[in-house]
Amino acid sequence: MWSWALYDFANSSFTTLVVTFVYATYFTQGIAENEITGTAQWSLAVTITAITVALLSPYLGAIADRGGYRKRFLLITTVVCVAGTVALFFPQRGEVLLALTLFTIANIAFEMANVFYNAYLPDIASPEKIGRISGYGWGLGYFGGLLCLVVALFAFIQTETPLFGFSTEGGENIRATLLLVAAWFALFAIPMFLFVNDKPVPAAERSGNILQQANQQFVNTFNEIRQQYRQVFRFLVARLLYNDGIITIFAFGGIYAQGTFGFSTEDIIIFGIALNVAAGLGAAAFGFLDDKIGGKITILISLVGLSGATVLAVFTQTPTGFWIAGIIVGLLAGPNQSASRSLMGRFVPPSKENEFYGFFAFSGKATAFMGPFLLGQFTALFESQRAGVATVLLFFLIGGVLLLLVDEKEGMALAGKSRKA
Repeated sequence: MWSWALYDFANSSFTTLVVTFVYATYFTQGIAENEITGTAQWSLAVTITAITVALLSPYLGAIADRGGYRKRFLLITTVVCVAGTVALFFPQRGEVLLALTLFTIANIAFEMANVFYNAYLPDIASPEKIGRISGYGWGLGYFGGLLCLVVALFAFIQTETPLFGFSTEGGENIRATLLLVAAWFALFAIPMFLFVNDKPVPAAERSGNILQQANQQFVNTFNEIRQQYRQVFRFLVARLLYNDGIITIFAFGGIYAQGTFGFSTEDIIIFGIALNVAAGLGAAAFGFLDDKIGGKITILISLVGLSGATVLAVFTQTPTGFWIAGIIVGLLAGPNQSASRSLMGRFVPPSKENEFYGFFAFSGKATAFMGPFLLGQFTALFESQRAGVATVLLFFLIGGVLLLLVDEKEGMALAGKSRKA
C-alpha cells in the first residue's frame, strides 16, 4: 500500500514543477518569443496532451487489463516521462518546437502512467478502506510536490551558487530543476515496481482479439451508464466541464502570475508552496463536510468559490489580490476533486467499480483540451492573459448548472446504496 502511495509522492514532482509552477513559466519567459505568444503555444501542447490521453486511455487501459500488461505499460510510460523530463533541460531560447515536442511527449507519458497507476487501487485496497488509502496517495502527492518545490527553490533558484556547479546564466539553474524532477520521479517510483504486483490474468481472458474486446467493453459500459444509471451519466457530463476549468487553472496559474503580475521564478515557487499547503488543508477539512452534506453540495460550494476566485484573479490589479485568489483556488480545488471521486463512489453499483471508475477517468480527459485551447485562443485574440483566464469561468458556471440536474439520492438508490452507506 505504501509503495503504491509513494508513486504519487514521486510523480507529483512533474506536475508541480514542470506543468504548473516552474518550467511552464520559464518556457514563456526564457524560450518563447514573449509571454503572450508563449502562453498560446503552451496551451497548444497541453491541448494535444489532453486529446491524445482521452483517445488512448480507455483502450490502453482495457488492453492492459485483458493482456496483463499493466505493470509493463506503467514502467514504459514512467521511463518515457523521466527521459523526456531530462531532455527538456537542453532546449534554450528560440527552440520552441523542440521544447514543446519534448514536453508533450513527457506529459502524455505522465498522464498515461496515471491511468495504469490508478488501476491498482482496487487491487490493493478493500472496499471499506479504499477511500482512506486513496487519500494516503493524494496526501503524499501534495507533500511530494511541496517538498520538491522547496528543494528546487533553495538548491537551484534562490541562490547565487546552485548545486552541482550549474550556472545562473541562460536560465541553466532553472532548467536544472528538470533534472531534479527526473531523479525524484525515478527514485521514489522504484518501490512501486519492486513491491506492488499484478494479479495474474487467466489465459482465457488473454485469448482472442484483445483490441476488439476492449472496444466492445467500452461500448457496453457506456450504454449501461447512459441508460440504466442516468445520474452517473448526468454527473460525468457536468464533470467534463468543471474539471476542464480546474485542469486549466493548474496548467496556466504560474504562467499568468509571471506574465500579468510580474512574479519572478522564486515568487512562483513560493506561491506554489502556499497553494499546495492550502490544497492539503482544504481536502482534509472538506472531507468531513462531504460526509455530512453529500458530494453534490460539496462540489457546488467549491464551484461557487472557484468562480469567485477566477473573477478576482481576472480583475485584480495587485499581486496581493492574485495571492488571495490563488489561496482560494488551493483551498477548493482539492475538495472539488475529492468530492467528485466520492460522489462517483456513491453511484457505483457493487462489482462494477473498475468499469465505472474507468469512465470517471475518461470524463476527466475527454474534453480537457477545451479549457487550455480557449485560454490560448482568447489570450492571442485579445493579446491579454486576463482575457484568456476569464474563459475558465465558463467551465465552472456551466458545469455547476449541469450538476444541479443530478439527483444524488436517486443515484445512490439505483446503485443499491443508502445515504448512511
